[in-house]
Amino acid sequence: MEFWSLNPGHAQEPEEAEVDEGFRESARRAPVSQGSAWARMTVPVSGAAEDAAVMDRAGQLAQGFDAELNVVFAPPDPAELAPWLGEGFMGTVQMSTIDSVRAAAEESGDRAEAQFNALSYGNSRYTALKSPVWQDLALEARLSDLVVFGDEAARGRGLLSEAFTQVLMEERCGVFIARTAVDVEGVAVVAWDGREPSSRAARRAVPLLKKASRVVIAGAPVGDRSADLEKLGAYYAAHGIAVVYERLPKGDVGAQLVEVCARHGANYLVAGAFGHSRIREFTFGGTTRQLLQHTSVNLYMAH
Repeated sequence: MEFWSLNPGHAQEPEEAEVDEGFRESARRAPVSQGSAWARMTVPVSGAAEDAAVMDRAGQLAQGFDAELNVVFAPPDPAELAPWLGEGFMGTVQMSTIDSVRAAAEESGDRAEAQFNALSYGNSRYTALKSPVWQDLALEARLSDLVVFGDEAARGRGLLSEAFTQVLMEERCGVFIARTAVDVEGVAVVAWDGREPSSRAARRAVPLLKKASRVVIAGAPVGDRSADLEKLGAYYAAHGIAVVYERLPKGDVGAQLVEVCARHGANYLVAGAFGHSRIREFTFGGTTRQLLQHTSVNLYMAH
């Protein structure tokens, strides 16, 4: 199902149309921007109450780039239940379970589409994925410059928690965790220690950092060595980005980064994800887990 609106703030009533097997979509588009560094951002939704705020914040991000906002409804996939229901999953009880999941997905889809219709950002489109949901969601993420999630998914809660992990760790997409209002022209803090994850995040965030009013590089020591902040500063200078430096002492890096963000009034923090092995991070904690679980700052992350 696809519909268009000449008024960016209000969608027209959908008209009946042939539905593709793979997905259903509706769209509201402004003229495509020319020369934008990031042209397409995807925000997965599940029909949860917080999705409306996440969509609004994703719209704030997209507006800063005049980018298309791709809102993707990712429902629970009944096909994923089959392995858990045993060999006789076509029995009455099993079929009833699958029907209940489908009914819940339809209700969630109605809520998600209503939230989308209330979205004020006009250059946007809505896609409701069909089974296999993860396969289609992965493709949407791969064909996006940025994927936006809310706080619940980042903390490992809700229906999108697994999608968050998959998009960040398996698809290795740039991810923005939108916890508060997003100001692309606000202050940005970049966490950097010179290792691969933080360097990848610092590099891939360049289009976003170019719009920041100020960029602060916060460097954490690696062992007994101080991070060479000037190296990253020279890289940013080549991109026309001016920076200031904050050298962090040994200690609780996560807490220090939060303090730097508060002191500079940062709108978001750029950080690499899971510099150690995922098992070690999960077992013993780590800066990534601390930033995801115990902070309220907006985050740009890449792995």
